[in-house]
Amino acid sequence: MLIIPVKDGESIDRALKRYKRKYDRTKVVRELRDRQQFTKPSVIKRQQKGRAIYKQQQISKEEA
Repeated sequence: MLIIPVKDGESIDRALKRYKRKYDRTKVVRELRDRQQFTKPSVIKRQQKGRAIYKQQQISKEEA
């Protein structure tokens, strides 16, 4: 459960924004979406490898 202490004089909108930010950082929504369908471990590894290759290419482009 997320607890957001509201400071004196703080608007509800600002506290709600802090709550939403904190909720996004917990990655609850992403976890729920991932659990909706099963992904084979080999596919996950392939995706991770692809992301790593892409990141390395971006870094090498910036250095060049």
